[in-house]
Amino acid sequence: MYALSTCWNSHRHTDGREMLREIRDLGFEYAELSHGIRISLVPGIYEAVDAGEIKISTVHNFCPLPIGVNHANPNIFKFTALDARERENAWRHSLKTLETAERVKASLVVLHLGSVEMRDYTEKLEAMAGKGQRETAKYERLCAELVDKREARKGRHVEAAYAMLRRLLPEAEQRNLMLGVENREALEEIPFETDFPMLFAEFPEPAVCYWHDFGHAQIKENLGFILHGMHLGAMAGRLAGFHIHDVEFPGRDHRPPGSGTIDFAALARWVRPEHWKVLELSPSVTVEELQSGWAHLRRAWGEE
Repeated sequence: MYALSTCWNSHRHTDGREMLREIRDLGFEYAELSHGIRISLVPGIYEAVDAGEIKISTVHNFCPLPIGVNHANPNIFKFTALDARERENAWRHSLKTLETAERVKASLVVLHLGSVEMRDYTEKLEAMAGKGQRETAKYERLCAELVDKREARKGRHVEAAYAMLRRLLPEAEQRNLMLGVENREALEEIPFETDFPMLFAEFPEPAVCYWHDFGHAQIKENLGFILHGMHLGAMAGRLAGFHIHDVEFPGRDHRPPGSGTIDFAALARWVRPEHWKVLELSPSVTVEELQSGWAHLRRAWGEE
């Protein structure tokens, strides 16, 4: 149930089949199609899957990229947008993602739901944390200001996101696909950690499930907003899989496991054989670092 996300190598390839062969040759039986798949890569992807060279675990919205977009941009169209045209674009390209996922026999589509329209606090707080200023009065004031503002403004954005999920759900179910709602690293993005129970009370399981990104959760812990292990444990009942990467304090993510601050061994209790485990690594990670990180992870989880 391990996979490697194409976010690591899609930018280097013009042929989707060669892109997936590179992943297969590293020892992965599965790949995730990430949100950086250009339309030109799609024919080769279908060829590789049809030939049985590799299997696709999951697909990350939006896949393929919209025409004219050549770089990964999963937030280009937000479910939470108050502009109806943007929401319609989000619907249209999400539907294309579901069609792609069905075509490659994936089991789950990873979704970003969007964000509250407000000032970006995340970058400022990361910079302060990196300078050792997390315990200062200024840092605490900024955190309180952020929480107050996002709570006051979230209502219409959450309603828009839920409406989009309700619209997508029957399309996913008829294709035997689950919709995995991912926890996000930006403090302005939804769902906020305290709102996940409300989300899952609204939507059926397992059709709408939780997708845990280790790096995003660790960044939120580094900024003082959650305890990583407690959050993961609270979500265990709806958990379908993981994006796996490490974080160099406070917020440089998509690093290989073992190179940052995440204690993967301490979080192993929540990892089950049936969960998808997708390594989501930066293109800057070398093959040697990738292999070392994968080995570190398997040791931490008692698999090696």
